Amino acid sequence: MDDTRARHRRRARRTALAAGAATGGLLVAGLAVPAQAARAPHATAHATTAFVRVDQVGFLPTETKQAYVMAAGKLSGERYRVLDAAGRTVLSGSVGTSSRGSWNAAYPDVYPVDFSALRTPGTYRVQLTGGAPATSPTFRVEAAGGLYGKLVADGVTFFQNQRDGSDVIPGALGREPSHLHDAKATVYDDPHFASGGSDTITDEDLTEAGATADVEGGWFDAGDFLKFTHTTAFGDALLFASQRALGGAAPASLEAEAHFGEEWLNRMWDQSAKTLYLQVGIGEGNAAGTFTGDHDLWRLPERDDGDTSSADRYSAAHRPVFRAAAPGARISPNLAGRVSAAFALAAQVDAASDPRRAAAEYRAATSLYAMADTTNPPSPLTTALPNAYYPESTWHDDMEFGGAEIALAAHALGHDPSAYLKAAATWAKDYIAHDKGDTFNLYDTSALAHADLIRAIEAAGRPSGLAVTTGDLLADLRRQVSSAAAKAGADVFHAGGDYDDFDVDSHTFGFLTTEALYEQAGGGRGYAGFATEQRDWLLGANAWGASFMVGEGTDYPRCMQHQVGNLKGSTDGSAPVDTGAVVNGPNGSGQFSGGLGDYQDGMRHCPASGDPYSAFTGHGSRYVDDVRSWQTSEPALDMTGSAILGAALQEANADR
Repeated sequence: MDDTRARHRRRARRTALAAGAATGGLLVAGLAVPAQAARAPHATAHATTAFVRVDQVGFLPTETKQAYVMAAGKLSGERYRVLDAAGRTVLSGSVGTSSRGSWNAAYPDVYPVDFSALRTPGTYRVQLTGGAPATSPTFRVEAAGGLYGKLVADGVTFFQNQRDGSDVIPGALGREPSHLHDAKATVYDDPHFASGGSDTITDEDLTEAGATADVEGGWFDAGDFLKFTHTTAFGDALLFASQRALGGAAPASLEAEAHFGEEWLNRMWDQSAKTLYLQVGIGEGNAAGTFTGDHDLWRLPERDDGDTSSADRYSAAHRPVFRAAAPGARISPNLAGRVSAAFALAAQVDAASDPRRAAAEYRAATSLYAMADTTNPPSPLTTALPNAYYPESTWHDDMEFGGAEIALAAHALGHDPSAYLKAAATWAKDYIAHDKGDTFNLYDTSALAHADLIRAIEAAGRPSGLAVTTGDLLADLRRQVSSAAAKAGADVFHAGGDYDDFDVDSHTFGFLTTEALYEQAGGGRGYAGFATEQRDWLLGANAWGASFMVGEGTDYPRCMQHQVGNLKGSTDGSAPVDTGAVVNGPNGSGQFSGGLGDYQDGMRHCPASGDPYSAFTGHGSRYVDDVRSWQTSEPALDMTGSAILGAALQEANADR
């Protein structure tokens, strides 16, 4: 097995593994990055004096509208005009001479252009005139149902494309049933991994645990074919929360997809045996080279069941399943809390329309919540094998999340919520005292937990004696959104996230969620403009002029590190086959110090040549749209789930 081919492709968001890739010689040095044949003209780094960066999806009629001019030098006297679809000037003004700062040596000045006076629905573009002519991509001005509704529906499409098992949706990817052998998967003991955060297994072979499990179905986690309870529960909870927020305005596909994820979680939680299964599959093979892992292969998933290679026995044909804990043993509280929350959210959604199903979902939630090991939680917390794929460090937020959602489900089903209110409030107090510092994302569910605990307390008539008050919870929501807003205020493009680190897109969509939750909880609309700036940044108003969600705008990822998308798409990456996928986005420039490496056997080269974004590397951050770029171009459930919830809550707030 070629070491470079097998090892260059890493899970995109694990800092321990990323550091190993950058310093351990696992990536091939020397970079010959192919180009994107179908790249939109505004992204090409040819000689020009300015670029106009704008949210390529659009704006609501009454919200602040801002574009950014990236200039090669000082501007003086330049004007802009807003053109409609027919090319008519509908608004004009001066760019001004106040730069927001420098992006890099080639673009030392970035100028804001405010065109908030544009309110008429339609399709537009911003054109810069004078000594530095440039034109933005087109965008729309439209109501929330159109702007945010498309993001929600397209995000659900990505989840549909990630389906595994017999119940796949062919869609644009031409998906076929896959991994049917998962219906009788063998359970194995946890393998051992090489030190230093590696995902290479040191065991000569896997050891059977003496059981089998039906774990067929579910969603692929990212661009590979692994399935994790940890990330599925987070994604599924977000789908149900989005359905709850939108109600009758939700796309028809949303509730069905949420229930698809829930059905797999029900397979992973064996209530009768009190056993939670952790994951299906292994990422890397073993050091001895006697068996491969999922990341060693590049193929279509429907081929795996027919793979007869002995080396691929665990990576393809007969994938292993692992437990989160021994049968009947206490379970890591981060897992118990978030999976319980997903079940309880399902019960809330189903309470009125299907009370019998809701009752079963409620039982699943409460039975699992009772198994949480809050007295002696494992260190590190249980998330995946290896843990470095998802190194979570907090669990109070997940236990608050599970308790709050169970309390709301209890209220909807006519049960007494008091025990779960008390538990959730206790964990909320511990989170606020000890864990605060992150924002809503896979590793921190506190924003949604806080908001729903406020709702649960109010639904219960504001009982006394709880460990926190609704004021405490609202204050912590305000802390989270205000800290990000302060950072955005000082950033050249008003970015609130860390674009020189992993997960910036997930965090930034999380800002949309947190701001909307804060507003719903009674915090007011003081941060609404901040939320608009974050959406703008995600969808094109950034240094690269790229939308980080496939199919949204005109310049979006076309060469993702996604096996099905790569093998089903066109060789130049022009076909938007995986609509709705959200990629990791810009990352620290140091993550590319070893280059992108060779193409893995079976990969279709994408793009064809060059790196059209290289001229826009700045502030220690780089973005690469290349099938080999696990650092920036791999999509995942949690990233796209954050986009769906953020968009759904913003749409719901706009319609209030």
